[in-house]
Amino acid sequence: MSPAHRFLYVVGARPNFVKAAPVIAELRRRYPGARHVLVHTGQHYDRMMSGAFLEELGVPEPDHLLGAGSGSHAVQTARVMVRIERVLDLERPDVAIVPGDVNSTLAATLVSAKLQIPLAHIESGLRSFDRSMPEEVNRIVADEFADHLFAHSDDAVANLLAQGIAAERIHLVGNTMIDSLRAVEERFRALEAAR
Repeated sequence: MSPAHRFLYVVGARPNFVKAAPVIAELRRRYPGARHVLVHTGQHYDRMMSGAFLEELGVPEPDHLLGAGSGSHAVQTARVMVRIERVLDLERPDVAIVPGDVNSTLAATLVSAKLQIPLAHIESGLRSFDRSMPEEVNRIVADEFADHLFAHSDDAVANLLAQGIAAERIHLVGNTMIDSLRAVEERFRALEAAR
């Protein structure tokens, strides 16, 4: 991926924060002069499910809070789509970065595709092969429309290739959940929280 001047990160649920934190930190380190925009969709809106995670992982305060809240899959996805469209139109990032497989991921993917904003998907290629799971549908759609697919394992790369994704769009980068664990490991060990 060529260096972008405007990065936009979309988070909404606890796993998203953990997956996105090391990516946000590294891109901010590599591109300190770029615009880094954090969008919190509010899919998980309780402080213990969002704010505390952001603080612990060293993620900056969100630039945009969408307040999507809970609801059925369709309602939640639709709320995020309506609200994130305004943000994407305003910010016009060079790349939107979405992690995982939640409704916020799907919503940001669809809106980015329609606005022709390049999309990067963290944790691409993860599959359960059970399409009755909403997360599986979200993963497949995100991978189909992402311009840059960041896979965590060889199996994930194989799944993407089997889906017909072009190899040049796929990047084997490892697991950002492990990166987040390493980032906070010393603090946990100092508290004797991990034995």
